[in-house]
Amino acid sequence: MLLNLLRSGDRLTAIIGVFSGVFVVFCTLPIHEYAHAFVATKLGDNTPRLQGRLTINPLAHIDWLGALMILIVGFGYAKPVQVTMRNFKHPKRDMMLTAIAGPLSNLIMATVFMALRYAFAAAANSGHSSTLITVCVYFFYYAAFINVGLAVFNILPIPPLDGSRVISILLPKKYYFKFMQYERYIIIAIFALIFFGILDRPLAFLSGLVMQGISFVASLPFRAFI
Repeated sequence: MLLNLLRSGDRLTAIIGVFSGVFVVFCTLPIHEYAHAFVATKLGDNTPRLQGRLTINPLAHIDWLGALMILIVGFGYAKPVQVTMRNFKHPKRDMMLTAIAGPLSNLIMATVFMALRYAFAAAANSGHSSTLITVCVYFFYYAAFINVGLAVFNILPIPPLDGSRVISILLPKKYYFKFMQYERYIIIAIFALIFFGILDRPLAFLSGLVMQGISFVASLPFRAFI
């Protein structure tokens, strides 16, 4: 993301984008991981609580490489919340619910941020335009955009991302464990694809579709003002 903003040549939007990314890393990424920990705990597994993950303290969740990816390309990851499936009453169902809790929290936050973006845009269109309002419009848009990117990226069926946990439910155990044997090589391959921009288009396409839906929902209360 930062690379694209810098290429645009617009310093203001680049600076706002950086602050939005930092905000997401320290304020909304912890909520993503807390959502995993909270759902797992509610479903009977105390592993996240015992490991200190049932918190919104960013230092408990941040993976610095994943955080750097968020700032540079607009999507990334945090430290995975560990769970123990045998503690669940319904292991497969509960594991899937725990896995999707994180991306779902990102989509909810993205909707809230887009609603705030439209609220400030409505204020600007009502004759209350100012530099601060313009900054807020861009800030909340980028915050929503990054959260959508996080949701889309983390649902990919690649360890250590959340989608790999969903795959663990859908695949037979023997195939899943064979798949996990290559976890290190798979994530290296993904980093290479990201570095060379090969994943940019498919991720941007999926993120764009999700953003359209969120924008439509978030704009409904403000349609008369924008």
